[in-house]
Formats: sequence, C-alpha cells, structure tokens
Amino acid sequence: MKRSAQIGQYVFVIRQLVAREIKRKYSRSYLGILWSVLNPLLNMVVLSFIFTKMFSRSIENYPLYLLTGQMIWQLFTGATSSAMTAVVDNRVMLTRVKFPMAIFPVARVYTALVNYLYTFVAYAVMLLAFGIRPEPTMVIAPLILLCVTAFSLGMGYLLSAAYVFFADIKYLYSVLLSLWMYCSAIFYPVEQLPDVIGRIIEANPAYNYIACMRNAMIYAVWPSGAQWARMLLWAAGMYALGSLVFKSCQNRIMQTL
Repeated sequence: MKRSAQIGQYVFVIRQLVAREIKRKYSRSYLGILWSVLNPLLNMVVLSFIFTKMFSRSIENYPLYLLTGQMIWQLFTGATSSAMTAVVDNRVMLTRVKFPMAIFPVARVYTALVNYLYTFVAYAVMLLAFGIRPEPTMVIAPLILLCVTAFSLGMGYLLSAAYVFFADIKYLYSVLLSLWMYCSAIFYPVEQLPDVIGRIIEANPAYNYIACMRNAMIYAVWPSGAQWARMLLWAAGMYALGSLVFKSCQNRIMQTL
C-alpha cells in the first residue's frame, strides 16, 4: 500500500513538472501550444518546396514522407536535449525535497512526447488531406512511439548524468545531432544511396523508427522482422544502459550539485 502511494505521488510530481515545462515554454507566446503544431508544418512546407523536384518522382507523397521523419526526429531531439539539463536545472529542488532523481529526466521526455501528440493532431489532418485512408498498419504507431520514447529516455539519462560533470557535452551533442540528422534520411530516400552507405543508415536507430512510422502511416506496410528486432533492441538496450549509468552516478551527482 505504501509503495503504491509513493508511485501515485511520483506520477503526480511528473505531471506537475510537465505542466510547468509546457507553461514555461509558451509563457511569452501568443499562439502557445499551437506552435507545436505549426512548427513542423511550416518546416514541411519550406523543405518540400526545396526538395520536391529532386525527390517527388522517387518518393510517393513526399510532403508526408518529410513531415513524418521530422516529427519523429523532433521528438527524439527535443526529449534528449531537454533531459540533458534536467538534473542541473532542478538542483535546488533535489537538495530540498526527497524525490527520486530520475523523475526529472522522465518529466522532460514526457513533455516532448506531449508536444508530439499535439502535433499528431495536425498530422492526422494532413494524412486525410493527402488522401491517406485509415489502414490496419496504423495501430502500431503507439508501439513505435513507445520505442522512440524508451530510446530517448535512455539517452536522456546518459546525457543528464554527463552534463553534471561536463557541461560542454551540451555543445558536443548539438554537433552530433547535426551529423545524426543527415544520417537519418529525413528528406531523402535511402534507396538512392550506395549499398554500403545505405546499410550503415539502416543500422541507425533514428532511421529505423522514422522508416517504420512512414511505412505504417503512409504506405500501409508492416515493419519487417529485422526492423522490429532493431527497434526493440535499440529501445531496450539504450534504456537499460542509461538507467544503469544514471543510478550508479546518483551519489556522485548529489555531491557535485
């Protein structure tokens, strides 16, 4: 009974932290949460205008192809980048209140997921606008999002622990993300690349999540067994590694803070 009460308390704290993060993010914005919807749509319009002539013949429904990749990528980058500073940003609360330290990265990742879900409403409208009908494959979208979230949380644990001891990791990670984005086939087809490079990109976890979401939502194609294996192994492996490292560093983190 005591354990369930603690869990309920922690869930309440996470919800409050998420609400605080969302209010803080849009506190000085007139459109507020609408920016979560407008931002990927505006990016899609701009990038589609630039790349449509290059890839429209080889990629069916290219604007949706681009938007799907952008949304998954922004979920991943938003979750990991914000989780990186979660512990340091909340060091005052950590030193005054006895909460599990892991709550703070979880809240940041959950905030990114909530923002994604707001965007998904506009995404559903875009699917209808492009004549994409509901298909059975769409039911696996929550499972793909669960894998992305677990992978992002594991990365977030690693980054948040590293940031306490080495603040420059924030700048190094931004450079890594720039390189990672171009290796995730967000706006180009992997099929047009040489075989060796294509296989390297297919091993990229971000690309796997993006490709499976595209196939499920746009092309009504189920992920292959190899794709399922890669998605699940990357998600479970990164979450396990991140949790282990974060828990082992908690005492040192408290001493450093």
